[in-house]
Amino acid sequence: MHEEFSPRKCRTAETACNEARLGQCTMRWRWLPIQVVSLHGACHLLSDAIIVKTSQSEVAWIAGVGESQGLGAALGRRFAQDGYTVVLTGRHAGRVQAVAAEIEHSGARARALAGDVSSPSDVERMVAAVAAIGPLRVAVFNAGNAVRGTPLELTPEQFEATWRGSTYAGYLFARGALPALLSSGGTLLFTGATASVRGGGAFVAFASAKAGLRSVAQSCAREYGPKGVHVAHIIIDGGIDGHRLRAAAPQRVSEAGTDGLLDPDAIAATYRDIHRQPRSAWTHELDLRPYKESF
Repeated sequence: MHEEFSPRKCRTAETACNEARLGQCTMRWRWLPIQVVSLHGACHLLSDAIIVKTSQSEVAWIAGVGESQGLGAALGRRFAQDGYTVVLTGRHAGRVQAVAAEIEHSGARARALAGDVSSPSDVERMVAAVAAIGPLRVAVFNAGNAVRGTPLELTPEQFEATWRGSTYAGYLFARGALPALLSSGGTLLFTGATASVRGGGAFVAFASAKAGLRSVAQSCAREYGPKGVHVAHIIIDGGIDGHRLRAAAPQRVSEAGTDGLLDPDAIAATYRDIHRQPRSAWTHELDLRPYKESF
């Protein structure tokens, strides 16, 4: 039953309306060209229109989710807080399920979808699963595998595996997500690294793979940006203060000091901000680093 609208009843709807006016709405709303009031208090009068929240939540798909203290999990939490159903993908089912349970416990919506984004059949399966959950609005490729070694130290198998885990997997992920993003006018984000733009002797495989991923992102942006998909590549130029670095290099964490490493939640907030940009001023590439990181 319809009821009279009162601005005091629905501050969430008021915020969403303001964002919709700017083309930045992060929830699934639709405009109705009428001046009357709300449907169960879930709409807000704005000039000559109201917007009504629809029942099916939009989806943010995050590929490359590991421990709760990592960037993938932080991205999941950030987009879940904005009202999306987040679909979390990683190769280790237990870790992905734990992060999904954490988000669900907070009152938001999350689904664990374990799989290997470097496998065409796995990506095809996951794309179908995501479509069954809801309309895809945001897709984030945060996967990758780093191996250290000079050209004479690495085996061909190690080099190929690194390429498959980044460049090839990024291509498969984009290929799977783009049809839905073209339909929704969504956002496709790629996580890069310092190695995306600068090679190093001991990082020949990682740098090559990340540079290739950057080219995948650029190619997608040039082809699909004019068709309404916001494609961006974010260069992480510094250590991330997460489980992986703390476990592998505790001395580096200690030496970095306060704010000397990138906070995963701060990185995730930037991804969210990129997604919400008006299309008259889209970012394609930016780099993030701690204030005292040399560059």
